[in-house]
Amino acid sequence: MLKKVNQIKKLSYKIRKIILDISYNCGEPSHIGGALSIVEILSVIYSIFDIKINKPFDRFILSKGHGFLALLSILHCKGFIKKKKDLMQFQKNESEFIAHPIMNKSIGIETSNGSLGQGLSFGVGLAISYKKKNKDNSVIVVVGDGECYEGSIWEAAITATEQNLNNLFVVVDCNGHQNDGAIDKMMSYEEMKKKWKGFGWNVNSCNGHNVLALINAFKKGSKSKPTAIITKTIKGKGVNFMENNNDWHHGRLTKELYLQSIKSINLN
Repeated sequence: MLKKVNQIKKLSYKIRKIILDISYNCGEPSHIGGALSIVEILSVIYSIFDIKINKPFDRFILSKGHGFLALLSILHCKGFIKKKKDLMQFQKNESEFIAHPIMNKSIGIETSNGSLGQGLSFGVGLAISYKKKNKDNSVIVVVGDGECYEGSIWEAAITATEQNLNNLFVVVDCNGHQNDGAIDKMMSYEEMKKKWKGFGWNVNSCNGHNVLALINAFKKGSKSKPTAIITKTIKGKGVNFMENNNDWHHGRLTKELYLQSIKSINLN
């Protein structure tokens, strides 16, 4: 297990660097903070589930689409997107890689995402289809804490409970911030645990940057209920001047800031 954890930590470092490389290369503001907060989450998901392009078994949905830089980075690290130079088309003219995902199953992007709150409904539909076909596939959806203000999240949540979707995992990225400011106390990390439990989900919680804790949270899935993993994370994790600084929800890296960022992740 220690070897596996160390491999995932190394993967997480690589993803952080690629996020910064892509963001700096595009020369425009991009969603950096919310991508950095889900790095370990994606590293664990893509390391313990059977996610692939041809004949996909487990399926991953990024519902908080503004975390797209993290998804792009891990798709490259896992060989879905072969060439790093393709990533560098992000936010360039005529590129398919814009601020949010555009569905392209040939490179592992399952859903398009602009409006928040839709990815969980898509994941619920997939999970229902697998249950009806008596298949053991798992569906994993990552949502943001700010995204949970969307009513569609809770409509999907109650449907998942009613359908006993024990093949569905939701990871809530509780980094405490959304586009226009801090998350209200009624949607805090502690309150989020109560809400998902109140909707009948099996609920586990952990530090979203602790690789072993994340692995164990997934292992504690339920045989009869959908599972919500509520993770406490830091927006901008790994870059000292970005951490818990909502100015980096959507910001532009100058050369000086880029070099500071790379130095910062090297120190972590």
